[in-house]
Amino acid sequence: MSFKIAIIGAGSVGFTKKLFTDILCVPEFKDIEFALTDVSEHNLSMIKAILDRIVEANKLPTRVTATTNRREALEGARYIISCVRVGGLEAYADDIRIPLKYGIDQCVGDTICAGGILYGQRNIPVILDFCRDIREVADTNAKFLNYANPMAMNTWAAIEYGKVDTVGLCHGVQHGAEQIAEVLGAKSPKELDYVCSGINHQTWFIELRLNGRPIGKDELVAAFEAHPVYSKQEKLRIDVLKRFGVYSTESNGHLSEYLPWYRKRPDEITRWIDMSDWIHGETGGYLRYSTETRNWFETEYPQFLEAASKPIDPARRSNEHASHIIEALETNRVYRGHFNVKNNGVITNLPQDAIIESPGFVDRFGINMAAGITLPEACAATCMASINVQRMSVHAAIAGDIDLLKLAVLHDPLVGAVSTPEEVWQMVDEMVVAEAAWLPQYAHAVPAAKERLSKSKVKTREWAGAARRNVRSIEELRAEKAALKQAG
Repeated sequence: MSFKIAIIGAGSVGFTKKLFTDILCVPEFKDIEFALTDVSEHNLSMIKAILDRIVEANKLPTRVTATTNRREALEGARYIISCVRVGGLEAYADDIRIPLKYGIDQCVGDTICAGGILYGQRNIPVILDFCRDIREVADTNAKFLNYANPMAMNTWAAIEYGKVDTVGLCHGVQHGAEQIAEVLGAKSPKELDYVCSGINHQTWFIELRLNGRPIGKDELVAAFEAHPVYSKQEKLRIDVLKRFGVYSTESNGHLSEYLPWYRKRPDEITRWIDMSDWIHGETGGYLRYSTETRNWFETEYPQFLEAASKPIDPARRSNEHASHIIEALETNRVYRGHFNVKNNGVITNLPQDAIIESPGFVDRFGINMAAGITLPEACAATCMASINVQRMSVHAAIAGDIDLLKLAVLHDPLVGAVSTPEEVWQMVDEMVVAEAAWLPQYAHAVPAAKERLSKSKVKTREWAGAARRNVRSIEELRAEKAALKQAG
């Protein structure tokens, strides 16, 4: 087979390498072309060198091109994969820093909450640019595979306003299933069969079977509480399991941001999180991790390049959906996964226009969703709160409507639990001004926002958060890695 895959945001070096090697694990795909594009020539040059080394080491006919000209990369592409972060770590730092001044403590801030909503405002205009280029220069039947957060908002905009065949992809379901299989004592995650449904980052394991045997709430609670690691790292998820009756896909830290009960007071935050790793609830944890990862990669690049000389091992193919979807569409080998698409009746008790994440099957006829799923009422209610925020956020981003943007932030569950309307109005003004370089649709609103900020009497505070860790230096990271290697 010979076709073209374009990767937008290919400067996300580690993730691009994973997608690349996954796809090349499919025997029929050796002769395809990968077109890499990014705004950073530096990152493009690094990832292209790595991928070229992989091609050379494995004696493949695969072609790899790299360009900062996005339309050139998209021309004739049958599949377009997006893993962009608009504004990079600079804008992301403001997504965490500014809400903290108003008492809003986020672990990740990339889905909803104040940071995730502003992230969506930066991404959506760019997503629509991608969609325009896809319509104009890509293959007639091109499929857009979006990995970029905020997943639901980006996918919503691409489908509703970009008019492109789009599916959103995330790995939260797979990771949650691996945890459940482990605590239940399964020898392999494949022993666990499940139905997981909801919205991205709020997906729920509503049916579980281990080797055909149904698993109920009480057995699952007992298994998690008995686990020596997860009982400490996933305290909040276990509490939600006890109250809702089903386990959430999302990590302890992520889940804490989407609910109005666990992060609204500093003493509550420290009660429910675990500091052994960023993903369990640390203030600004993913920002710290992302900063350290970038610094580490820049410094250790020669080692990454050397590692690219190893043969591709199909047994190490990851469970990221992209390669499996493309394989199913091209070869008709059926793939079952969990996909972010417009609801259209898939989940009976969520709105039709919402972007849901639910089971589906892929073959040469496309992605076919399993319809008629009904969520437990508490799960549906929690999803609905986020869907309403997502809808307003998308509409605000499309229209450049700062008043609607403020209403979207006001209705966010965690923001509403922490901040007053006056604080929210000032916070959004401050974030729009700080991130104006990536918010072209709000250019007309920036002068008035600056004027309001100059006259505002709403008090803020300089606060690092309830559970903040400093970014580790390269030397500290090396020392920790060496200590772990010695201990293991």
